[in-house]
Amino acid sequence: MKFHLVLVVIIGIIFGIGLEGCQCKVVQFIFGDSLSDVGNNMYLSKSLAQASLPWYGIDLGNGLPNGRFSNGRTVADIIGDNIGLRRPPAFLDPSLSEDVILENGVNYASGGGGILNETGSYFIQRFSLHKQIELFQGTQELIRRRIGKQDAEKFFQGARYVVALGSNDFINNYLMPIYSDSWTYNDQTFMEYLIGTLRDQLKLLHGLGARQLMVFGLGPMGCIPLQRVLSSSGECQDRTNKLAIGFNKAASKLIDILGKQLPNSSYRFGDAYDVVNDVITNPNKYGFQNSDSPCCSFGNIRPALTCIPASKLCKDRSKYVFWDEYHPSDKANELIANELIKKFGFVPDDLTKPPSPSPTLAPSLDN
Repeated sequence: MKFHLVLVVIIGIIFGIGLEGCQCKVVQFIFGDSLSDVGNNMYLSKSLAQASLPWYGIDLGNGLPNGRFSNGRTVADIIGDNIGLRRPPAFLDPSLSEDVILENGVNYASGGGGILNETGSYFIQRFSLHKQIELFQGTQELIRRRIGKQDAEKFFQGARYVVALGSNDFINNYLMPIYSDSWTYNDQTFMEYLIGTLRDQLKLLHGLGARQLMVFGLGPMGCIPLQRVLSSSGECQDRTNKLAIGFNKAASKLIDILGKQLPNSSYRFGDAYDVVNDVITNPNKYGFQNSDSPCCSFGNIRPALTCIPASKLCKDRSKYVFWDEYHPSDKANELIANELIKKFGFVPDDLTKPPSPSPTLAPSLDN
């Protein structure tokens, strides 16, 4: 009997598993689109949704493209930093391993992805939320094989989950006539279809162990530079913004219902619509100088759609709300993240370490 006990202890030491079970860290699993992508699309060679060229990533780390569709951090990066969680690597990162997953979690977010499978199909390659959850199930199998079923269950139930999609389902699906959804549904029936799909996916995640989950709402997507330049007046597109507000209202109600229905769940919904709308309307109030055009653009050619080496950068990236035609700058993402932290109701006990500082901006480039 003593021999068997000693043997168990030795095995536990070798594999890092104590007698009390897995001493696993709390990590994040992130599901999202280009606003949360940290490199997955860089490894999707046929994807047209890319942040793999300069000047993406210019103000983060070594300044080289890292897969983030911004000059710096994502909103999920900043929130995770503030609550003391490591930044999870991209699922397709070649260095990803079981050890890395146990230490950091995984980010499945993919530029062009949506809640609906058909969303963003003209980007050719992207991970929809359904596909991202499928990949998560594969991750679970890897971890079960590594630390055992019981400890894996504790690990996944103790993790934090982020779901941040929805804008592409409108901008790169319903509002584009090339997609059948644009003529199959009206505003109300499309919203019902979208929220119903989201409900099924969140329930599936709960069945896979997601107990502590944050859902990000949508900002005023009718005010992104691309939507403005496509309008006849150059102003925000009112219908698009109303759809974002409708989504936030329906998604918030859904999260409240699921939080009551699903056992042992702590589901939170947060959106920064109002504060971002105020930033866009009154940029000077928040330290910005420009809220209607991208910092990185191809001269006077609009829309540029993406930032490329031949693009011209604004003189001060911290003064622009938008980095490119679609995505906020690092400075704007910081403001959004801080607002969501308030909306999610994080208290000082949740903030386990000081927040990461804003990146030091590299010198402005005049191309």
